[in-house]
Amino acid sequence: MEIQVSGKDIVITHLQDFCLRDILCCGQCFVFRELAPDTFFGTAGGRALTVSQSGDTLTLHNTTPTDFEGFWRGYFDLDRDYAAVKRALCCDETLRLAVAYAPGMRVLRQPPWEALCSFILSQNNNIKRIQGIVERLCETFGEALPGGGYGFPTPQTLASLTVEDLAPLRAGFRAKYILDAAQKVASGEVNLNELYTLDIDDARRSLMRIKGVGIKVADCALLYGASRVEAFPLDVWMKRAMASLFPKGLPDCAVPYAGLAQQYIFHYIRCGVKGACEVGAEGK
Repeated sequence: MEIQVSGKDIVITHLQDFCLRDILCCGQCFVFRELAPDTFFGTAGGRALTVSQSGDTLTLHNTTPTDFEGFWRGYFDLDRDYAAVKRALCCDETLRLAVAYAPGMRVLRQPPWEALCSFILSQNNNIKRIQGIVERLCETFGEALPGGGYGFPTPQTLASLTVEDLAPLRAGFRAKYILDAAQKVASGEVNLNELYTLDIDDARRSLMRIKGVGIKVADCALLYGASRVEAFPLDVWMKRAMASLFPKGLPDCAVPYAGLAQQYIFHYIRCGVKGACEVGAEGK
């Protein structure tokens, strides 16, 4: 890939193994909305971004080289060699089909607090409703951003609130879990910075101190918020996929990239094999 500054935009050309629509619409994040075909607006890490793709060119509009290098480059996982990942996964025929269905899939590197909150809210929920709750959470308790939209509220901001304060979010039973997460993170009882380096089992146990966080939500937070590619979230779609496609477990070639393999499989079983890519499809 080649990276250029064009006015207020960052333009990346010759970008391989990257499909913006698949990445942002596959249920791994809930902060981007499509403005026009292959053009999205969203916020993450206290930054607002409009991003678009045309062929092998990705344009990050109205951003700075500092924000690109310091945040968005990592957020979109631009430096991982996905061609090598796909070669490894394609040693298995079923995985080859999943990869071929969405060859431009990537796993985002979201801020861990944002990923944790999002996947707490995803429980027994659907993608459209999760997006709405996250949007209301940011609009109600986050700070307005210079580029538009609202940032994700900090754990410290939410920790002082009550369930009644969160009523406008219409988050239901999940509100008390969000508050418990905020309180435990704000107090340091759960240290999100340690998630990157702790033994994976210890990292899960740390997150599971939070009320309402089981192994599935913990693995989502680890994969999408701490880039722990050994995490392998199992929601209803993935349990169905594993039972039908991999009853003996993941092939050996996929183990080093389990979380990345999971994303290809999830998108394939939800949208490709079952043809179920409707708005009401359940999130992770």
